[in-house]
Amino acid sequence: MTHALPGYVCAEDGTRADARTAPWCCPLCGGPWDLDFVPDPAAVLDPAAGPHSLWRYGSALPLTGAFAVTLAEGNTPLVPLSERVHAKLDFLMPTLSFKDRGAVMLAEVARRLGPERVVADSSGNAGTAFAAYCARAGLSCEVFVPEGTSAKKTEQMRAHGATVTVVPGGREAAAVAAREAADLPGVFYASHVFNPYFLHGTKTYVYEIWEALGGHLPEVIVVPVGNGTLLLGAALAVEELARRGVRPPTLIAVQSAAVAPLASAFHAGAEDAEAVPQLPTLAEGIAIPAPPRARQILAAVRKAGGTFLTVTDEQVRAAQLDLARRGLFVEPTAAACWAAVGPTAPDDPLRGRTAVVPLCGAGAKTGLAAPAA
Repeated sequence: MTHALPGYVCAEDGTRADARTAPWCCPLCGGPWDLDFVPDPAAVLDPAAGPHSLWRYGSALPLTGAFAVTLAEGNTPLVPLSERVHAKLDFLMPTLSFKDRGAVMLAEVARRLGPERVVADSSGNAGTAFAAYCARAGLSCEVFVPEGTSAKKTEQMRAHGATVTVVPGGREAAAVAAREAADLPGVFYASHVFNPYFLHGTKTYVYEIWEALGGHLPEVIVVPVGNGTLLLGAALAVEELARRGVRPPTLIAVQSAAVAPLASAFHAGAEDAEAVPQLPTLAEGIAIPAPPRARQILAAVRKAGGTFLTVTDEQVRAAQLDLARRGLFVEPTAAACWAAVGPTAPDDPLRGRTAVVPLCGAGAKTGLAAPAA
C-alpha cells in the first residue's frame, strides 16, 4: 500500500511533493528532501514488544502497516571500552555495517512503490546494504561505485544479485552517474543522501541506545560524518526523544583531516560548507568533499552544543589496532570516532563525560590498514 507514505518537503524552499510521484530531489533547488513526518510523542513506544528488527520502533517510524522487508537488523549490543565510554557494535548488522538501518527503510518504500529497478551510489557499505535488502524485497538493483572501491564490498553486492557499475573517478562521479540513471522512467533512486526515509532508519541507532540504557541517553554521542546520514538520523531521534522527556546528549562529529569540509566550515562559523579536494584517506567512508546536506549537518551539531573533530590516517590506523586488540576488528572508517576520543587521541574531548561511539563497519570488508610507507 502506497497511500501511507508521508510526503517530501524541501528544507530550503518549502516545496512539497508526493513520495509516490516525486523526483529524487527538489525540482526547484535540486536539494535533498526532508520528510513531512513527526512521530506523536504520546504514542506508546514499547520496542521490547515488537519484532526483532528496527521495525520494533514502529510508532516512531514513518511507515505503517505490514513490513515485508527485514533481515532482523538492529538491536546491536553496547560494550564498554572504558569506564565511561561504550561502543555500539553496528558492524554486527546483517551486511556488516550501520547502513542496513537506512537500507531496510528504502527497500520497504521501494517495495510499496513497485519500480522497475532500484539504483544507488556508494563507496561500499551503502551499496552492499541496498543490494542485500533489494534482494530480500525481490527488486532489481544497480549500484554505481567509484573506481578503487574495496573488491570485497563489490563482490558482496554482486553476490546479492546487484549489477555493479564502476565509475571512473571519485565518490562524486559515482553519485552523478547514479543520478543520471535515476532520471529515467521506472527507476527508484535509493539515495542514502537525498531520500529522507534513510534518515528515519538511521535514527533507530539512538533509539536503541535509549532502550539499552533504560530510557536514558549518554552525555555525548560521537558520530563519524561524511554525508551525515548517521548524524542527521541521530539528531532526529534526539529531538523526538526530547519530546518524551529524555535529556538530549551533545553530538560530536568526526571527519578525516584529509577531507574535512564540514569541520572547516564549523570552526570558521560558516552556515554552509565549501567543497574540498577529494584526497586519499584510510577513512574512505567519510571522505565526502561536498556533502549535499552540509547546512543541516552544521546546524544540527550547533543545536546539540557539539563540535567537529578531525583525525589523521596515523590516528585512524592506531585506533583500528587498539580496537582489534580489544577484540573488535572494524574497518578504518569505523575506527575514526575512537581515534578522536579514545586513548590515542591527542587530548580528552569528552572531559570525563559518558559517551557512546559507533563501530559502523566490519574489518572483514577491508582488512587491516597498511602501515604508512
